[in-house]
Amino acid sequence: MVVVDKEPRKPRGRGRSERPSPTPAEARRRLSALGRFHPAPGQIVAAVLTALLGVALVAQVRSADEAGLSQLRQSELVGLLDDVTGRVSSLQQEVVQLEADRARLQGEQGDVAAVEAAQDRLESYTILAGTAPVEGPGITVFVNDPDGVVTQTMLLDAIQELRDAGAEAIQVGAVRVVASTWVGTDPDGRLTLDGRVLTAPYRISAIGEPHTLSGAMAIPGGFSDSLRGAGAGVDVVESDELLIDALHEPQQPRYARPVEPTAQP
Repeated sequence: MVVVDKEPRKPRGRGRSERPSPTPAEARRRLSALGRFHPAPGQIVAAVLTALLGVALVAQVRSADEAGLSQLRQSELVGLLDDVTGRVSSLQQEVVQLEADRARLQGEQGDVAAVEAAQDRLESYTILAGTAPVEGPGITVFVNDPDGVVTQTMLLDAIQELRDAGAEAIQVGAVRVVASTWVGTDPDGRLTLDGRVLTAPYRISAIGEPHTLSGAMAIPGGFSDSLRGAGAGVDVVESDELLIDALHEPQQPRYARPVEPTAQP
């Protein structure tokens, strides 16, 4: 007797059941993922190279900032050190002199000391005003300019560098340099100092500590380098005794007036 299974069989199909349809939320997520940017390999390489270039530039700038004086030659460092040492020594001497003047003024011979101090101050003012000839150690700068390449800016730089190095008196050609001295040119383009024409070769005399002054003229990128780069010749001679005899004719100020001292509380 054959028994027949009347239970309906499950339909044959694939090994796995079919996936249900995605929900609207899941569909939106899938579309959003498809819309995302997928960079190409070339774009990734370009981005990495750009980042490395930026890091290298930052490192180079920091290295240049930190280098500072380490990039200077030994002779340049020696010149700068001598310049600073000379300025410190000059300031220390000035402090000692001022303290000695104060001690004399406060002593028993105060009246005599006051007269001597006033005389010393008058002599200092005449030197600064250029109304008296002066002598002392210093340097002479000879500038050979056959092609006329020296400009008023170059001459002004020379005067400023000598002042910064502690020059107490300066003379250019036959003109005394004072606080009101100005550099210019005439209608023909020739250099002038206080309105007086200068002719080449130029001679600049300065009284002060010779080695410090000559070091100021040799500063890299300064007066001497600028002239040699333009084609002019520069020679600096140090002297133990130098005479500056050009005098400046003082003029009455038109606008500046002294301020009356106020009473101290």
